Amino acid sequence: MKTKITEMLGIEYPIIQGGMAWVGEYHLASAVSQAGGLGIIGAASAPPEVVREQIREAKKLTDKPFAVNVMLMNPNAPEVAKIVIEEGVKAVTTGAGNPAQFMEEWKKAGVKVIPVVASVAMAKMLERAGADAVVAEGMESGGHIGSTTTMSLVPQVVDAVNIPVIAAGGIADGRGVAAAFMLGAEAVQMGTRFVASKESIVHDNYKQKLIKATDIDSVITGNSTGHPIRTIRNKMTKEYLKLEEQGAGLEELEQLTLGSLRNAVIDGDVVNGSVMAGQISGMIHDVQSCEEIITSVMTQAEKLMKLA
Repeated sequence: MKTKITEMLGIEYPIIQGGMAWVGEYHLASAVSQAGGLGIIGAASAPPEVVREQIREAKKLTDKPFAVNVMLMNPNAPEVAKIVIEEGVKAVTTGAGNPAQFMEEWKKAGVKVIPVVASVAMAKMLERAGADAVVAEGMESGGHIGSTTTMSLVPQVVDAVNIPVIAAGGIADGRGVAAAFMLGAEAVQMGTRFVASKESIVHDNYKQKLIKATDIDSVITGNSTGHPIRTIRNKMTKEYLKLEEQGAGLEELEQLTLGSLRNAVIDGDVVNGSVMAGQISGMIHDVQSCEEIITSVMTQAEKLMKLA
C-alpha cells in the first residue's frame, strides 16, 4: 500500500511502531522494520551512548529504515539529536515539547521529523516549525495521553495542516487502520499491539496482563498533576487514585511510581509496576511475531478499504 508516508519514509506498509520507553528497543524496532513497517527506538531518558548502541544493534538486524523517538524534555535530548545525525537515522518522532531547536540540523542531514501531537494547535505550530508529518494521538493510547479521542482528533488535524497525518490511539487491527484512512490519515501508529509481540523484550507477565485485559481494564492516573497516564489497573493504580482523591501532591505521587515502568517491563512486576497500555488491550488475544501482526492487520485493512 503506497501512501505519502510510505513514500516519505521508504517503507512497505503504513504502519509505525510507537516509540515506547523501555519497550521500543532494537529487537522490536528492527523486527517491525524488517516486516515492512517503521520500527522506532524509544530513546526516553536513556544515556546518549546507550541510544547510539541501540541504533547500531538495530542496523545489524535490518537494512530497512527505522526511527528514533526523542523525548524533548529529557536533558540528554541535544546529545541524542546529534547521535541521530551521526548514525544516519532517517527519521525521528518527538514528544513532550517542540523540536524546533533541532529542526535545522535534522533537516540539513535529511532526517524526517514527525512530532506526536494531541491537539490541532500543536499540529499547526509544528507544521510551521518545519515538521514533515505529525502523529495525531488520541487519548485511547497507552502511557502519556491528551484529552481528545482519536476519532475526533485525527480529522480535525487533517483539516488543519497540509503535511501528512499519522493516526494513533485505539488501533489494533485492520478495522482501525481502515477507519484511520477514512478519517484522512496516511498511516497509523500502534504501540500496545506490538508490546505483545514475540520480538518484544517485555516480560511475559506484562504480555499476559494485556492478553487477559478486558475493555474496561485501563485507567487514567495523574489527572490531578496535569500529566495523565493510561495503564492497566492493578494494586499500584488503586493506591495512586486513592492518593489523588485525598489531594496528594506531585512529589508523593511520583514517589509511588518511581521506576514503576521498568519494574513492569523488565522484572515483570504487574502488581506494583506501571503496566502502560491503551484501551485496545481487550483486543489482544495472543502473542504474535511482528510480521504476523503487520500481515494480518494489512490484509484485513486492504479488504475493508476495497469494499469501501
